[in-house]
Amino acid sequence: MNFLLDCLKAFAVGGAICVIGQLLIDWTKLTPARILVSYVVSGVILTGVGMYGALVKFAGAGATVPLTGFGYSLAKGVEKAVDEYGLIGALTGGLTATAAGITTAILMGLLMSLIFKSKDK
Repeated sequence: MNFLLDCLKAFAVGGAICVIGQLLIDWTKLTPARILVSYVVSGVILTGVGMYGALVKFAGAGATVPLTGFGYSLAKGVEKAVDEYGLIGALTGGLTATAAGITTAILMGLLMSLIFKSKDK
């Protein structure tokens, strides 16, 4: 029963984040790229002010999988690296914390480009 409740919380929070993105696409003139960047930046800002950690604790993957979760990972990586290495950690921590996700995205993009051919519309 606890597992089901955790799944429902993750679904509700992740779904709400996606609904906000869809509403921004439908009701504003923002491009999807700007919305994606604003999600990452908002994840960093909310982590910096201490609000996103509580959401992650509540929703788990519902808060860490969307792009705001990527911003959360960047901010947590910088925070950890600054604690360990000082100011130089501000430059290295974010990439160190998210290297696996970035690498996977690049490799999957490469793999898809090799498998599928793009077509003009």
